[in-house]
Amino acid sequence: MDFKDILHLVRDDFSAVDACITANLQSRVPLVSEVGEYIVQSGGKRLRPLVTLLTARACGYAGEQHVNVAAIIEMLHTATLLHDDVVDESSLRRGRATVNARWGNPTAVLVGDYLVSRAFQMIAGLNSQDILDIMADGTCVIAEGEVLQLINQHDPDTTEARYLEVIHGKTAKMFEAAAECAAALSTPALRPAMAAYARHLGAAFQIIDDVLDYTSSAEVMGKNVGDDLAEGKPTLPLIQAMLLGTPAEADMVREAIRTGGLDHLQEIITLVQRCGALEYSHERARQESEAAIAALAPLPASSYREGLEHLARLALVRNH
Repeated sequence: MDFKDILHLVRDDFSAVDACITANLQSRVPLVSEVGEYIVQSGGKRLRPLVTLLTARACGYAGEQHVNVAAIIEMLHTATLLHDDVVDESSLRRGRATVNARWGNPTAVLVGDYLVSRAFQMIAGLNSQDILDIMADGTCVIAEGEVLQLINQHDPDTTEARYLEVIHGKTAKMFEAAAECAAALSTPALRPAMAAYARHLGAAFQIIDDVLDYTSSAEVMGKNVGDDLAEGKPTLPLIQAMLLGTPAEADMVREAIRTGGLDHLQEIITLVQRCGALEYSHERARQESEAAIAALAPLPASSYREGLEHLARLALVRNH
C-alpha cells in the first residue's frame, strides 16, 4: 500500500476537509483571505488531517465531525508553520516562497494568529469538552516545544534526549492531538492507544525530516538544503556526527552549530553521510515507527487500520 492507496481510503473525507478549510479561511479582511488561499494552494502532504480521518474510521466513527477536526488540525499546523518561518527567517517551503518572504513578517505572524483563533472558534462549535481539552493542552505543549528548540538553537551540547524532547513537543504532539481527537469522537477507550501511535509516528517523521536535510535536494524537499545547520539547529544527524567523527570534525560541526555558518556545509554533509550518523538516525526512526505500529494492537482489523500501519512504514522511506 503506497501513499496514494492510503489517501484513496478517505478520498471523499479529504475533499470535504479541503472545502471546510477554504470556507473557514474566508475573512472580511481581504489580505487574510488572500494569504489563506495562498496557503491552501501550497499543498503539502496533509499528514496530520490524514491521521485524523484514518483514525476516526479505524475507531468505527460513522459521523461527519471528523472532517471539522481534521480541518482544525491542519489550520493549527499551518499557523505553527507561519510562525516557524518567521522565527527561522525561512524563504522557501514546499517549493514556494514562504508567506513571510512574500508579504513580510507582520502579515505572517498576524495571519498565523488568525488561524489559531479561527480554529478555536471551530473547536467551540463541536461542543466537545474532550476535544477542547486535547487541543488546549496540545497547543500549549507545541508552543513549549518551539521555545525549547529556540533554547537549544546554537547549542552544540544539546543531547539526544533534549533533541527528542523538542521533536515530541513541536512535531509529534500535533500528530498525537490529531489521532486522540478522532478517537474521542466515538471510542474514548482507544484514546491512549491512538495518541501513542501518533506520537511515535510524529517522532519518526521528524527524525527522517532531519535526515533529509543531509541526503536530499532543495528541488525534492521544497526547502533549502542546509537550512537546519544555517539556523544552528542541533538535529540528531549532527549530534551523532559530533560523537562519531574525529575531534577535529566534531569541532567543525560544533562551530557551525554555534555560528549558524555554512562555510563548511559540504564537508559537514560528507561527514554526516560517511560517519554512520544517518544509519543511527534511521534506526531511531525505525524504532519509533515500530512502536507506532505496536500501539495499534487494540484496533479491530480494517482497511483503515492497515492504512495507519502503512503510513508508519512509509515515514521511513520518504524523500521529501
